[in-house]
Amino acid sequence: MNQSALLRPDWTPATIALMILGFMVFWPLGLAMLAYIIFGERLRGFKRDVNQATDGIFASCRRSHGRYRPHFSTGNVAFDDWRKAELDRIEEERRKLDEMREEFDDYLRELRRAKDQEEFDRFMRERKNAKRDDNGGPVAEFQTP
Repeated sequence: MNQSALLRPDWTPATIALMILGFMVFWPLGLAMLAYIIFGERLRGFKRDVNQATDGIFASCRRSHGRYRPHFSTGNVAFDDWRKAELDRIEEERRKLDEMREEFDDYLRELRRAKDQEEFDRFMRERKNAKRDDNGGPVAEFQTP
């Protein structure tokens, strides 16, 4: 069993023990563990939303920082032009990377949704077969992949 499965946000013996230990050592630790157990599943989405919001805030600060501050000039026009072109190119690359990250996040979200749908459909098929078997048909055993 790996560490992430041991400390998943659920009522497992490990999380309950950590919560009790947290309350015994310092009550805010126990309270934090209780919050993790209850709200841990929402933590991933919350973290992603906070990261996107802070990325947007800092990106707007970077953009506005250049507007209100005159560009530093070295006195060499060719170098200043080259530097501006490079900074524009880097900003364009950053924008492309952000778009690719959003596309990948959407792809992963869709993969998770498809996997969840497949597992739900399998559950419903097995449940339907089990009910049919209770009505007089042969008993089918649940198979795990």
